[in-house]
Amino acid sequence: MSRPLTLVDLRGMKSRGERMVCLTAYDASLARLVEAAGAELVLVGDSLGMVVQGHDTTLPVTLDEVIYHTRCVARGLRSVAGRAVLIADLPFMSYATPEQALHSAARLMKEGGAQVVKLEGGEPQLETVQALSRQGIPVCAHLGLTPQSVHKLGGYRVQGRDPKAAQAMLEDAVALEAAGADLLILECIPSPLAAEITRALTIPVIGIGAGPACDGQVLVSYDLLGFTARPPRFARNYAQSHGAPDQALKAFVDDVRKGAFPGPEHGFT
Repeated sequence: MSRPLTLVDLRGMKSRGERMVCLTAYDASLARLVEAAGAELVLVGDSLGMVVQGHDTTLPVTLDEVIYHTRCVARGLRSVAGRAVLIADLPFMSYATPEQALHSAARLMKEGGAQVVKLEGGEPQLETVQALSRQGIPVCAHLGLTPQSVHKLGGYRVQGRDPKAAQAMLEDAVALEAAGADLLILECIPSPLAAEITRALTIPVIGIGAGPACDGQVLVSYDLLGFTARPPRFARNYAQSHGAPDQALKAFVDDVRKGAFPGPEHGFT
């Protein structure tokens, strides 16, 4: 298939049990490498605040900065006739109301070239997801460890271990799909809970530190390329075993496809 992928294609992959891959990129050069590795999804994450800008959290990242990096990535993908779907984060406090979210999402798509916008949170974001969906804006939701809420959560901790919290997350996931979300990312939650949520939804579920049962996996590219001084437990340094960045990225994509990543050591119970 040489044409660009669509959200319909991704739903088809889920229905056929085919694993999909998402990788982050922040510039044209990395975007081209990620595309060449075969990832179906490229995410311009607000993780750029930590891995590119050197902040301790993602909170300082601005909408203008995400637009800039998204535009760079979009240009890189276009230069190689890329197939991957381009997702961009709505940064902290750029979607506090549905009206603000519509304005921010429009800028990400019109100025940055994003095809999907990503936001964090469950029940409080349902009205916003509905508003975006009604305007034809594809949405990737994000549950579990939501980095923009790091201070509220008390740090970067596994979420959903308590039965009540797990049930609430499952209900949020179902509600987000009903509100119009097209994709869902689950971060740092117990593997059995991620499996239950993945089974409950018809939209693709992408995991990061959420075990092997999700429909796909995402990692921050800098983590798997060995650029990060203290990578998270759920990441694996592919550069150590595969050398050059293009080979490391391709190895990660291949491992996700065949179910070799993530392993038990990359998940939580």
